[in-house]
Amino acid sequence: MRCFHHPDTVLHRPPQFLVRGQPKPVPEKPERVTAVLDALNRRGDRVEVAPDAGPAARAAVHSPEYLAFLETAHARWIKLPDASSAVIPNVHRGPDMLSYPVSVVGQAGYHMSDTACPIAEGTWAATRAASDCAVAAARAVASGEEPAAYALCRPPGHHAGRDMAGGFCYLNHAAIAAQEALRLLAGRGLPPRVAVFDVDVHHGNGTQAVFWERDDVFVVSIHADPSEFYPFMAGYGHERGAGRGEGFNLNMPLPLGTSEDDFLAAVRDGLASIGRFAPSLIVLSLGFDTFKDDPLAAFGVTTPGFGRLGRTVAEAGLPTVVVQEGGYAVDHLAANLTSFLNGFEAASTR
Repeated sequence: MRCFHHPDTVLHRPPQFLVRGQPKPVPEKPERVTAVLDALNRRGDRVEVAPDAGPAARAAVHSPEYLAFLETAHARWIKLPDASSAVIPNVHRGPDMLSYPVSVVGQAGYHMSDTACPIAEGTWAATRAASDCAVAAARAVASGEEPAAYALCRPPGHHAGRDMAGGFCYLNHAAIAAQEALRLLAGRGLPPRVAVFDVDVHHGNGTQAVFWERDDVFVVSIHADPSEFYPFMAGYGHERGAGRGEGFNLNMPLPLGTSEDDFLAAVRDGLASIGRFAPSLIVLSLGFDTFKDDPLAAFGVTTPGFGRLGRTVAEAGLPTVVVQEGGYAVDHLAANLTSFLNGFEAASTR
């Protein structure tokens, strides 16, 4: 498979985040990139460094204020007296707070939904490079050059909304890929209709928010029940979109402890719904935190199970952009990705 990475994705190295009020090491580690690259190289995949996509693709999804904040926040933050080495907000915006702050402290609270998205020195460079990988994969597939492509995005992106970071995510790579694919599909005279299929263990609340009022992108997310799991305030079955987008958002929350078989049954149901939408292309938000031994996992998917996942997605028969999301069992990441890609390619060549 044609795969895209960028060396700058390892530059994001936040020292800690807060869990139940306690500082903890960030499980979203640079070593994830090394593990994935090792797997791709062992498989003999065509691995390319993603070119600079320019700002337009990011700006098509995220607000100007938010992009400026991400680019400048760390440099401004460390100039504050007694500041930490990474931006972690101590205030957050509420629905009754209507003014945009000038201070970087206020902007951090405005643009960061939680304390699980610290901005360190290399965060902007890393997330920008990750979005370049997503754009490169989207262009390869939506242009008709490739039937499928993989983007090694790190840090992940599906919790990032139009103007807000959260849950280890800063730029929403899947949304950026989908938006870029729409542009290219329309240019080729194909129906500008894309499905985003999120199979990470966490709900892709940022992706949902970006396309909430859109009918050209069908967002389907299979994830752990948010009544007991992050992001807690989004991902429920009654959330179906609004305006033109009503009915174009499908959440499929599953109980904590869901087995591999039940997870894959939900995947098949999600793909059936996508088939009825008849998209020209799928963007797959691929998380490996559904793995049974992932430190953040709530499901019981095994390494061979990811091969079954790959086969099931490929059998949909649609051009596919695979965007890497979560997966924090670093010692198992290479095997899980290899299993997925092997399964995907086996079904694709039938």
